[in-house]
Amino acid sequence: MTAVYWGASAILLATVAVGLWRFIKGPTAADRLMVTQLLGTTGVAICLLLSAALRNAAILDVALALALLAVVTTAAFARFFWYPPGRSWDRRKTDD
Repeated sequence: MTAVYWGASAILLATVAVGLWRFIKGPTAADRLMVTQLLGTTGVAICLLLSAALRNAAILDVALALALLAVVTTAAFARFFWYPPGRSWDRRKTDD
């Protein structure tokens, strides 16, 4: 069963490589935002598979921390792209 975990981790690592290529090549910020979400969820999945393969519970803590960082990264990216500093959060207000 350990070989299955290692194989699934390798496949997920390949999707991370493709995602990084898309992050660099992506024509729009929405593409880059989706890649950050992909990297976060795939990183958590890889950590969970490695935790099961190595029978190491400490890697579960790393997966939890990575999941929290993925949420914060996505929120920060969306905040600074769609609402740059100086621009109002409230769309009803005008800057005129």
